[in-house]
Amino acid sequence: MEEQSKSILLVEDDYANRKLVRVILGKHYRIEEAASAEQALELLRNWKPDLLLLDIRLGNGSGLDVIRAVRENPEFDAIPVVAITAQAMKNDEGRFLAAGFDGYVSKPIDTRLLPEVVERFLRDGRRAAHA
Repeated sequence: MEEQSKSILLVEDDYANRKLVRVILGKHYRIEEAASAEQALELLRNWKPDLLLLDIRLGNGSGLDVIRAVRENPEFDAIPVVAITAQAMKNDEGRFLAAGFDGYVSKPIDTRLLPEVVERFLRDGRRAAHA
């Protein structure tokens, strides 16, 4: 794994979850954080991360709003987007994939699974969703 060479935008309104992801991934990747859909879209106006980790339920707005904006912009076609959410019902993963997400990690966050998912998407890009 290349130290700090890849960047991730983490969009999560819960501070404890942001901190957990920073602890898990921060030694290996540059992590930028947004606590709202609005902050995420503002950051994306001037910066193109290598991966987007996106909560579905945000305090003001939705991760679904962000994924729509990302997928409508051809500039972001190659960026994998992984949903991180507590919505873990049987059909939720399929619904998120249909909305444009490339992967899905349920909460509570599995501290062993998250780095594997992130590494796979950073290595293989959006095609990792179909591997």
